[in-house]
Amino acid sequence: MKNSLLFIKENLAVGLLLFALFLGAGNIIFPPLLGQQAGENITLAMIGFLITGVGLPLLAIVAVAKAGGDLQLLANRVSPAFGVIFTSIVYLAIGPFFAVPRTGSVSYEIGIAPFLPESIADHWAPLFITSILFFALILYLAINPTKLVDRVGKILTPALLIVILILAVKSFISPMGEPGRAMGEYTVSPLTEGFVQGYLTMDVLSALVFGIVILQALRDMGMSDTKKQVKTTIFAGIVAAIGLSFVYISLGQIGNTSIDAIGTFDNGGDIIAKSAKVLFGNFGSIILSATILLACISTAVGLLTANATYFHKLFPKISYKTFLIVFTIFSAAITNVGLSTIISASLPVLLIIYPLAMVLMVLSLVDHFFKGGQIVYILALIPTFCVSLYDGLKEMKIRITPYENILNALPLYEQSLGWLVPAIIGALIGFIIHKLTKR
Repeated sequence: MKNSLLFIKENLAVGLLLFALFLGAGNIIFPPLLGQQAGENITLAMIGFLITGVGLPLLAIVAVAKAGGDLQLLANRVSPAFGVIFTSIVYLAIGPFFAVPRTGSVSYEIGIAPFLPESIADHWAPLFITSILFFALILYLAINPTKLVDRVGKILTPALLIVILILAVKSFISPMGEPGRAMGEYTVSPLTEGFVQGYLTMDVLSALVFGIVILQALRDMGMSDTKKQVKTTIFAGIVAAIGLSFVYISLGQIGNTSIDAIGTFDNGGDIIAKSAKVLFGNFGSIILSATILLACISTAVGLLTANATYFHKLFPKISYKTFLIVFTIFSAAITNVGLSTIISASLPVLLIIYPLAMVLMVLSLVDHFFKGGQIVYILALIPTFCVSLYDGLKEMKIRITPYENILNALPLYEQSLGWLVPAIIGALIGFIIHKLTKR
């Protein structure tokens, strides 16, 4: 018992670091939207959301920890070329292309814009100035990754939790109203709709790359034993999962009870901003601003650190700091296109790579059953890609009618889960082939 308490005490900061890295812009703005749109079906919808927003990221952390904290080593089980290409795409998607600029844009739209006069809030200059200041701070925090545990895990995260706790307690004690009626797909299939909405958090993709940040932090703390590193990383994943579950359920509750007080919105940022004002008045807006800024700072630091670390490893002649500076400047530039454009541009990419990431992760966890047989990975991922690629093309308004007619026959295709059965069948065929060729 004493040893267990000592283990928890020594490694809690690492768990808080991981939680802080996860909790970013998407984690704040999507649960309130789900809560409002799910209405009376909030329980099933939230369960689906927690599967992709909490459960699968936790499994991803375990998978990456067992693979030595390196997503590329995990992806190399398919092929070395796939390892480099897929890993690079994942890093860039949750880094300077989409997720990091989203943190800057959300920081402005929810954390800064509400306090500006209406006459200048929509002008380009405030967003431009905010992006420069925001990413200058991010660069300062990320320039020396050995200080991550102290700067993020011990300072930003406790403050972030306190801010969210204040909003959550108030929303449960004094709900703004009754849940509204379910909307859209939530009326028909709330569980699968919640599952798919969890893609938008990018948590599974983030989990696949945060392993390298956590392991580097553990090494900087003097932990060299591999088994202890894996054990601590898994513990950190559990801490992060508990924290994320609390945040998602709390923010979902706020959205679910908000319609009577603020009406309906298509943007989770608007829902949480207006709800905070109803719950706490102008002080609520200040609380929300602090929450958003702390969450976005934490996530941006983690994602840019992970990106710079990976690409420095891929191209060692270019220094970590050079990559960090380039990615930070690029992220600041993309931030200025606006939140809606960033989200719209990211959806097709997420629909393509998210299923691939989930299949790769699950197979890696049961890898010992087929002894790492490459054919199992290949035959599971090929049909997954064939379905997910078209999901991405559809999101870009590109349709191939004969192909779509074939895909429509797949189970769960209408729920954007058409890749699931082909992946399972492909993996089973690969398993049989692997067994037969090994005899």
